[in-house]
Amino acid sequence: MAEQKKILGEERRSLILQLLKDSSEPLTGSELAARTNVSRQVIVGDITLLKAKNEPIMATSQGYVYLKQNAGTRIYERTIACKHNPKDTEKELNLLVDHGVLVKDVKIEHAVYGDLTASIMVSNRQEVKQFLSNLQTTNAALLSELTDGIHLHTISASSEKILDKAEAALKAEGFLMES
Repeated sequence: MAEQKKILGEERRSLILQLLKDSSEPLTGSELAARTNVSRQVIVGDITLLKAKNEPIMATSQGYVYLKQNAGTRIYERTIACKHNPKDTEKELNLLVDHGVLVKDVKIEHAVYGDLTASIMVSNRQEVKQFLSNLQTTNAALLSELTDGIHLHTISASSEKILDKAEAALKAEGFLMES
């Protein structure tokens, strides 16, 4: 069997960009590496170069996504402050996604490093399950474990009403911090 030729430089980055734009699901670095016949580390560098050219690519726990903005669709976004223990993370995320909310990230204020932000990008229970599975598989800690459970989320939805209902559900569970 003939060895596949590596796709080089700009041609590879153009292909990566097209693959991400065409995909309705996140694509992992390994998937992109296999499709372009390079290493995953080369893909990481390519993604960095594409982001530097202001391409709206986000790394999520499920893989890379191209952030498409539908013409005429307004997205509402807000930041919420939450506090809970690690065992309630799944409940918190499921409450949000069950209300039709996209949980974009988690942020904490670390005593040494300052503001730390990590992409989550979960919008349904399957993505929440995958995110938590990735945490467990890699033995990674939740950022909120560094701050006694205090953290922020950027959430988005198609209406303010959806965001309001999601916040009310968090408040009812005791997860929402009040100002």
